[in-house]
Amino acid sequence: MKRDPRLVVALDRSDLGAALALAERLDPARCAVKVGKELFARVGPEAVRALVARGFRVFLDLKFHDIPQTVARAVAAAADLGAWMVDLHALGGRRMMEAAAAALARSGAPTRLVAVTVLTSMDAAALREVGIDAEPEAQVLRLADLAAACGLHGVVCSPWEAAAVAARRGPDFLRVTPGIRPVAATDDQVRVMAPAAALAAGATHLVVGRPIAEAPDPAAAALAILAEMGEG
Repeated sequence: MKRDPRLVVALDRSDLGAALALAERLDPARCAVKVGKELFARVGPEAVRALVARGFRVFLDLKFHDIPQTVARAVAAAADLGAWMVDLHALGGRRMMEAAAAALARSGAPTRLVAVTVLTSMDAAALREVGIDAEPEAQVLRLADLAAACGLHGVVCSPWEAAAVAARRGPDFLRVTPGIRPVAATDDQVRVMAPAAALAAGATHLVVGRPIAEAPDPAAAALAILAEMGEG
């Protein structure tokens, strides 16, 4: 079984042709790819099928958050598509996460199920606006504990919380980290970190979107980030 790639490239494109053109610039032996809401809303499951057929491990990033039965069925459907990783919102609670983990176990698929904790676009002030009176790290740890108790494989968190999650939940509990920026630009994310620093901080997987997808040469940008990760 091939080792999980640590770099996950977000295919932030609005149509399948553009997404596949970007994917063709990447090496499926060295990186996974992420299919998010916009591409899935426009193209549907065919995006996942086409990328799996090209040898990519696909992170289906739809952040499920609904009643337990609905999310459980959605996770099972994602596993049937061949998704390597799928996520849900930890704020959906224990019953939802337990139902999703049980549905995935019944499917027998090797799909990884991870829980989104605190979005990288949010800080303490944003959390307070939605009624959560906690610092981001405290909230991430609370939700990581719950996700682990529900049988999930890991969490999606910013690299700033990765070390604390690893210390709390152990090295095998996945820490999937968006907000990776090889340069100073942060766009609309506020809790960000450079690739090498994120790995040193305890991230297991780095999700990179615009720095690769919007680069003049996406292949060269991906290689540069792999080099920063010590995989050059």
